[in-house]
Amino acid sequence: MNAIQTLQQYIDESRRIVFFGGAGVSTESGIKDFRGVDGLYHLKYKYNPETILSRSFFLSRPDEFFEFYQDKIVQPTLNAAPNIAHKTLAKLEAMGKLTAVVTQNIDGLHQMAGSKNVLELHGSIHRNYCMKCGQKYDLEPVKNADGIPKCQCGGTIRPEVVLYEEPLDETVITKTVQAISEADLLIVGGTSLTVYPAAGFLDFYNGNRLVVINLDNTSYDSKAALTINGKIGEVLGQITL
Repeated sequence: MNAIQTLQQYIDESRRIVFFGGAGVSTESGIKDFRGVDGLYHLKYKYNPETILSRSFFLSRPDEFFEFYQDKIVQPTLNAAPNIAHKTLAKLEAMGKLTAVVTQNIDGLHQMAGSKNVLELHGSIHRNYCMKCGQKYDLEPVKNADGIPKCQCGGTIRPEVVLYEEPLDETVITKTVQAISEADLLIVGGTSLTVYPAAGFLDFYNGNRLVVINLDNTSYDSKAALTINGKIGEVLGQITL
């Protein structure tokens, strides 16, 4: 059997699939990743993107944070649509075979494709709140703001995303660990597995069918039952459901 046939067999025989995905899942929808050849890290700005997307920078220079955030995070996402990877995973969930999608992405494309149980390790651009009164907002006031988005109370509206220097949400962590530990098939796709603590969640997998699908090699390839070097959408697009 070739790799796709083996993956097909794994999926057919599994009942508790968990998908763990990174930026590579969304690049096929036109959203640049941070570390790829064409990613944000290779573009020139006054500050490094990692610095701009940090808690300390957000608090000290919110005007520059939101200028970058609106231009390089929000707008590209608004122009993106779910690709075959998102759609295939949503179908697997609808069939009762996939129990959770764990994603490092903040674009909401999994939900747009129809997935229900999506565990967003780094939050979502579609959820925002006032830092002063706690009022919840969708993306509209951030997307349309001229400068720093403000609540009616005068407080700053910030995205419910995990910035550098900030911890992951404890509830999401708990649900992620439970989902991965109970999975009979763990498919990892579109991630270099270099971002921690996110990548460390794979260690909670207790099964013997770890599948890694990524353009480049990862540090978990030696632990995987199956590795496929390729784009996650192109690979999952070959699966028959």
